[in-house]
Amino acid sequence: MQFSGTLDLPIIGWREWLMLPDLEIAQIKAKIDTGARSSALHVSNIEYFQRGEVDWVRFTAHPRQEDLTHTVIAEANLLEIRSVKNSGGQEESRPVIQTTVALGHQRWEIEMTLTSRDQMGFRMLLGREAVRDRFLVHAGQSYLQSTKPTSPPVPIN
Repeated sequence: MQFSGTLDLPIIGWREWLMLPDLEIAQIKAKIDTGARSSALHVSNIEYFQRGEVDWVRFTAHPRQEDLTHTVIAEANLLEIRSVKNSGGQEESRPVIQTTVALGHQRWEIEMTLTSRDQMGFRMLLGREAVRDRFLVHAGQSYLQSTKPTSPPVPIN
C-alpha cells in the first residue's frame, strides 16, 4: 500500500486549544479525534427558529471544562439534522452547523454537530473530516499548534 498524501503538513497534538470566532468562543480545548468522522461541540438549550425562510439554531455553549458558569449563547445557520453514532454506538439526531475554526496560523470552515457532551472529558471534538489534508496528528503529543491559556479568554468582538 502506498501513501498518497503529503507529509509536509503541520503536525498537531491529540488535543489543542482552538478558537471558534463565528460563535464568539475565544478558547476551547478540543480533542483531535480521527476516529470520529464529524466534529462535535458540547451545547445545551438548543432552539430552532427561522429568519426569513432560512433555518437557524440558537444554543448555549459551555467552552470551559468543569465550568458551567461561563456560557456563550450563539446562533448559526442550520445545515441539516444528521443521524450520528455517538461514542457509545447509539444513533442520535443532531443539528449540524458550518463554522470557522482557528488553530495555529490557520482558519477554515468545518461542519460541526451540536450535542450534549456532559459525560465527556472535552467540550469539543475535532473530527477527521476537519483535519483531513490540513494536518498530521501526533498521538503522543499535546498542544503542538497552540498554547494553554494563562488567563481568562478575551472576548471576540
